[in-house]
Amino acid sequence: MASALADPEKASRLSVIKFGGSVLTCETDFRAAGAETYRHIRTGEKAIIIVSAIAGETDALLRQAEALGGSAADTARLVRLGEYRSAALMGLELARLGVRTRVLDPHEIGLVAQGDPLDADLSALDEAALERALDDADALVVPGFTAGHAVHGAATLGRGGTDLTAVFFAARTGADRVRLIKDVDGVYSEDPAVNPKAARYDALDYDAALQASRGLIQPKAIEAARAGGVVIEVAAMGAGAATRIAPGPASPGRLRHRGPMRVALLGCGAVGSGVLDYLRGHPELFELNPVLVRTPSRRRDDPRAAFTALIGEALDGGPDLVVELLGGADGPAAIMQGALSAGARVVTANKAAVARHYDALHAGGESGRLAYSAAVGGGVPVIEHVAALKSAGLASIEGVMNGTANFILDRLAAGSEFGDALAEAQRLGFAEADPSADVEGHDAADKLSILIREAFGVALPPDDITKQSLSEVSADKAAEAAARGLVYKQIGRCRLAGGRVEASVSVETVPAGHPLAGARNEENRFVLTDAAGRTRALYGKGAGRWPTAAAVFADIMDMRRAWSGDERVQGRATVRAAALKSA
Repeated sequence: MASALADPEKASRLSVIKFGGSVLTCETDFRAAGAETYRHIRTGEKAIIIVSAIAGETDALLRQAEALGGSAADTARLVRLGEYRSAALMGLELARLGVRTRVLDPHEIGLVAQGDPLDADLSALDEAALERALDDADALVVPGFTAGHAVHGAATLGRGGTDLTAVFFAARTGADRVRLIKDVDGVYSEDPAVNPKAARYDALDYDAALQASRGLIQPKAIEAARAGGVVIEVAAMGAGAATRIAPGPASPGRLRHRGPMRVALLGCGAVGSGVLDYLRGHPELFELNPVLVRTPSRRRDDPRAAFTALIGEALDGGPDLVVELLGGADGPAAIMQGALSAGARVVTANKAAVARHYDALHAGGESGRLAYSAAVGGGVPVIEHVAALKSAGLASIEGVMNGTANFILDRLAAGSEFGDALAEAQRLGFAEADPSADVEGHDAADKLSILIREAFGVALPPDDITKQSLSEVSADKAAEAAARGLVYKQIGRCRLAGGRVEASVSVETVPAGHPLAGARNEENRFVLTDAAGRTRALYGKGAGRWPTAAAVFADIMDMRRAWSGDERVQGRATVRAAALKSA
């Protein structure tokens, strides 16, 4: 079968993920699906997301069609609306997280089926159109269960047809696996909801899967996977391990759910509130201590959690995981050091604390118990990319790494005065009441200090990095630059020169065609250059509640999987890391 991604390196960095109606039960479930998708994006993969209609919606549309009568083709046109709606909702959720996303209707990529319009088989795909879309986005969202039809115009693929769509895309793109997200953590010998003692499988061949997965996976999808040499993974939302359906002997497994992880959430501002929503969306995985806030009385009408102003209450009982989102440096660092020394895992987005207490925090606990992906780049997974490319010999990093500063500069270019631009940034929640960290470059210097540690292993404190104030730029200066085809950006830079690291945070003009020039509003952009001169550009939202909360929650889920012994987060980590290095 032809492949849209003939380059094996591209295929190795592609995930095909399907979300069915069992996990998309209402609109709020798209938040968890977005987090699951972001988990793949942050590791350097691109994702094709296949979505089902929200649970019950297809049945309701079928009943409506039956009541009205009409042809099978017209029924297919009506019934497919549930998948179209889900695809749009998924696209909106990913865009909110700052993921570069395109939602594609079947006709845009030539997705065609043949046969019975209510139980059709997929037959064609415009692979060139799909590859163009993948070049322009990190996530593509496609409605499952439906396609065009050469005779009838529209078709649906039968019960469970979204499984078939996902397998079809994996085969046509050269991806060697498709991940089906279900409401169980794999394939069982019986329905575990009926028989709690049912055996779970780690691996099954296609024939055994046809028998064991009745009602869970569409049989046509399993046969298509066999024909296309596609591995099917069946997993729960957020799980690392999955039942693997591929040639080979059956392998019994175990239920990997350990019970809820006890979490202390310290801070509930814009980002913390988003993280709280994520945690509450998984009560089977997380049990919350009272949430630490400055003024609990202001939270009396918030039903999501108990709130406290006492650190002792927030840390009561020795939590398994501490999520620190307080802001500041010394105090939060001391809290995190204590938690790590006590054996807890720690996740933080606090760039100031990590930058200024890097050695102490890393010495405070076992390796792998501290994560801070959101501390640099917000929703942009720059730390992960630096780690993957480090062995190739990173030579330099430059980036627009403060979303607030970028937002203000964009407003200046649009003609706003500095004070008005700053006030708008504060009103939208991008800037703090005291904006000096963003305006004077301290925030960018903190992030740069962390990146220098991660890339070069060199300790360069933020106070030793030269900085330039944003306030030196006026609306008139921004207009003059624009007239010359230039844009102002606050850029953090570091590079190796003669065995030393040089670093600075400057406010400067760059040509409109420069990779960093296109950053808009709160977006961050980074350019990583290796010793051979090869570059890799990263894009995404660097500020705001949801992009940062998604990055924090991705770290939380990594910690949860490690804590429960479910550490096989991705099946192709080694291949993907190699692909990242060579990209």
